[in-house]
Amino acid sequence: MSAPIDTLRQGAAALGTALSDQQAEQLLAYGTLMLKWNKVYNLTALRDPASVLTHHLLDSLAAVAPLQREWAGKGKLLDVGSGGGLPGVVIAIMRPDLEVSCLDAVAKKAAFVQQVAAELELPKLRGLHARVESLTGSYEVISSRAFASLPDFFNGSKHLLAPGGVWLAMKGRVPTDELAALPRGIAVFHVEQLTVPGLDAERCIVWARKEAA
Repeated sequence: MSAPIDTLRQGAAALGTALSDQQAEQLLAYGTLMLKWNKVYNLTALRDPASVLTHHLLDSLAAVAPLQREWAGKGKLLDVGSGGGLPGVVIAIMRPDLEVSCLDAVAKKAAFVQQVAAELELPKLRGLHARVESLTGSYEVISSRAFASLPDFFNGSKHLLAPGGVWLAMKGRVPTDELAALPRGIAVFHVEQLTVPGLDAERCIVWARKEAA
């Protein structure tokens, strides 16, 4: 068996992302914190480090290279329905140029993300406890991972998307029915198939922006 850090590095490389020593250590520390706090915060159904590594860390890392391509500059990212911080915390580790807010309607999950930000020394990461509909602000990127149907995700967060901003919706198989029921004013410009190392499951990213008025 290769060490977790090797599995993580190889997986990240297969996803087109190179990890610095610090990033690799922060990602593994995050996985450890998630399992440690899981009993109190109910963050994941997974119970062992190996599955957390593939199903959470690598699965979230799969969004990093595509995000770099679609949004290479600075800005604010809102991760909606973030739970224990997926993919928001992983993006915060990999993209220190972005201000990442992990939003969840469950207070203790937002508190866990605050704990992670403090312990891993991620000054631009924060946990937000609110419902997306009631939130105010402006974000260049709004992400979600298996949070809700695409119409609900876009409708619930469109008041928060900055002009020129993009939505990054991580999904399992391509959600054909949801794509057919998109609200007006939303333009999906790319559905990107992902292959996550060690994960035998379909994955994709649905990229969208507001239609020009």
